Amino acid sequence: MLKSGFVAAALFGLLVMVANRAQAQQAPPVVTPAVQTPSPQSNPAPDARGPNAAPGHKVGGFVPGQKRPPGDPAQIARGKTLFGVNCRSCHGADLRGGDMGGPNLLRSQVALRDQDGELIVPIIQGSRQQMGMPAIPISPDDAKAVAAYVRSVIETIGTQGKPPDEGKPAPSILVGNASEGKSYFEVKCSTCHSPTGDLQGIATKISDPKALQTAWVAGGERRGRGEDDPKDSARTPKATITLPSGESVEGSLVRIDDFLVTVELADGTQRTFRRNGDVPKVAIQDPLKFHRDMLSQYTDKDIHDVTAYLVTLK
Repeated sequence: MLKSGFVAAALFGLLVMVANRAQAQQAPPVVTPAVQTPSPQSNPAPDARGPNAAPGHKVGGFVPGQKRPPGDPAQIARGKTLFGVNCRSCHGADLRGGDMGGPNLLRSQVALRDQDGELIVPIIQGSRQQMGMPAIPISPDDAKAVAAYVRSVIETIGTQGKPPDEGKPAPSILVGNASEGKSYFEVKCSTCHSPTGDLQGIATKISDPKALQTAWVAGGERRGRGEDDPKDSARTPKATITLPSGESVEGSLVRIDDFLVTVELADGTQRTFRRNGDVPKVAIQDPLKFHRDMLSQYTDKDIHDVTAYLVTLK
């Protein structure tokens, strides 16, 4: 009896297994929704350069903090000439710093942030002190042109601190005609300068042709930053201020605009006078005025020819 009960139980279990298998085969499969992973095309990763990054630029290269509008080519060209005359000896032809100890402008946060001269121009004019840099006596428009040129060079660099065309040999500037340069010198320069007088041995004193060219175009030998003595330098403009009372004040010109004029006196103190039209009367004696006026008249050929002549004055 036990045996027959065991057989019955086993037969019943076998029938249950067969029924369950048949039911599993008939039931529809359970589908688990797949996790959707967004493709790069449908949901691109954020650009490390920011939401306003220009397309097509390599990520990871140096990108200035602010996007600046393109500069005026004519203004940039004028700024390049002015930079060569007033700034090159300190900051170098490639803006990385020159022999006179000027800083690398390609790494300057002021130059990198400047938009339209609002940061650079005050430094050029001396109203904002920057590491002892002396004021450069050029007009506000000329200062803005220099700033535009500096920005134009910075826009060409690929990585921070790397100047354009790095690694390429610097072209020689001795491409002029020395005999034509001598003729130009005799017509334009001999009234104030002489190859046997103030310029005797000038090519020995300034052996680098680039530095020599910068010196003569600027109107004299350039000194290092902070070395010019405003009371003794022959390059510094002088001003005579005549007050309504008849008092006359003379000194080295520090700054002048439509509203104020500042001079440095012989004892090192400065005096500032408010201007109202022609009152007080201000007479300026600028020893470099002729050179500044000639900046708009020199051609590239004139500059190269005169430089080729001056390098022979050893």
